[in-house]
Amino acid sequence: QVQLVESGGGLVQAGGSLRLSCTTSGTYFSMSTFGWYRQPPGKQMEVIARITRDLETDYADSVKGRFTISRDNDKEMVDLQMHSLKPDDTAVYYCRYTDTLDYWGQGTRVTVSS
Repeated sequence: QVQLVESGGGLVQAGGSLRLSCTTSGTYFSMSTFGWYRQPPGKQMEVIARITRDLETDYADSVKGRFTISRDNDKEMVDLQMHSLKPDDTAVYYCRYTDTLDYWGQGTRVTVSS
């Protein structure tokens, strides 16, 4: 079955960096688009980055230039490198995969202190 497991979250000071990883199994990984989403406290889920099978990427304006999404088809992992973190980046971050259904990981919490 499909499994997505996010890791790499934690507490970081403003201006710092974190690298999140989404380890997958059971997906059509090399053929698929993956996305990173986040849900800040008390707010709605938002998409922040996506990467296609052709390595095309797109980003939310709020993270453009600071975050980079990447994928490793051999390891079946999707990473999110985050730099210049701000308190507004505090959220639970999720990895998403879609085929006939939507699949989400359990999330990893990122807290950015000011």
